Amino acid sequence: MHALPHGHTGARIKRLRLERHLTQRALSDLSQVPYSTLTKTEQGVLPASPHLIASVARALRVDVATVTGQPYVTELRADELDILIQPIREALDVYDLGADPDVAPRPLRLLQDDAEQLLGAVRAGEIKQVASQLPGLIIEATTAAHTADTTEGWLLLASYYRTAYDVTSKLGYHDLATIGLSRMEWAAERGSDAVIGGMYRYMRALTYLRAGQYRTGDRLIRMGLTVLGQAEAGRERDVLTGQLHLGAAVMAGRAQNGGDADEHLDEADRIAQLTGDASGVHWLSFGPTNVAVHRVSVLAELDEYGQAAQIGRTVKLPKDWPASRRSHHYAELARAQMWDGSLDDSFRNLLLARRIAPQQARYHQTVRETYTGLEAAKRQLPETFLSFGSWLGA
Repeated sequence: MHALPHGHTGARIKRLRLERHLTQRALSDLSQVPYSTLTKTEQGVLPASPHLIASVARALRVDVATVTGQPYVTELRADELDILIQPIREALDVYDLGADPDVAPRPLRLLQDDAEQLLGAVRAGEIKQVASQLPGLIIEATTAAHTADTTEGWLLLASYYRTAYDVTSKLGYHDLATIGLSRMEWAAERGSDAVIGGMYRYMRALTYLRAGQYRTGDRLIRMGLTVLGQAEAGRERDVLTGQLHLGAAVMAGRAQNGGDADEHLDEADRIAQLTGDASGVHWLSFGPTNVAVHRVSVLAELDEYGQAAQIGRTVKLPKDWPASRRSHHYAELARAQMWDGSLDDSFRNLLLARRIAPQQARYHQTVRETYTGLEAAKRQLPETFLSFGSWLGA
């Protein structure tokens, strides 16, 4: 089901509720969202939290993207990104057709160089650049993998499929991101790599996190840990294991299970102390900094906004940390500060998130919901606030 016309999330919730002839009290009962919270969210007085969005989506029997309004088609069209989606979809569709006789692939080492460059560009926030290059490279790598039929070739193709997931999920095409992940698993199985298999389950769990299906996401995390147990011991396996625990911590936090979230964070921290900064391992940015950043996110998911804002201010991000991760952190910190009442600080961090990775921030749900919350607060904000809203399309 495609998203409804653009508007704030509360307005979409109201529209969906009325379409189903439900009163606010009835939807509150079905979703287990407090009545006052639901009514204020519909009015735009309160921003919609991820937990509320997921609860309402389940109650209304729609996907989360329908409630959030993703993908943001008007903005995508203005940025000329919408025309890049169909070629990615078509490239993902030819995965099992064998070698294309009209394609002459370059040597694997050259395709591997391009794959690494795309992974780096995504993390630098260069989404449009990657989206424009990706379809042709997927098609070339597909033929190369089928022709060579080697572990190296299949894992190369899995890397391109991973990038397809990265790009489409950041732009709000979560259905296509799921297809990209299924292709990644298909290629990884042919490459017989347990580490990549564990990473696939981590990324697939994130799709269930976004959909509000926390139990299924948690099962995938546990399966990923089991698969990683079959990998060769070493730093690579440790990094993936730690990243899975971070994903599990956010999952538990959004499910309002603070005890489990703390256990996963503590285990990830223990592993990070052993690995140190491991930003270069599969481009996961794992290490002590990533654990600290996730701790802020988890506290926000648990509605501990004051503590999240306090800890978030103390986190020191390395200058060479990927722009996508830095931008995401400042968006999460801005959300916590908005709920904590530090409105000026919140807006400053939204601006920082945009400056670091503008293409990512423009389509980031947390950025949009935080902006809505700041707008509803009706406090004195800088003149740049309205221009920021226009840039978002809000």
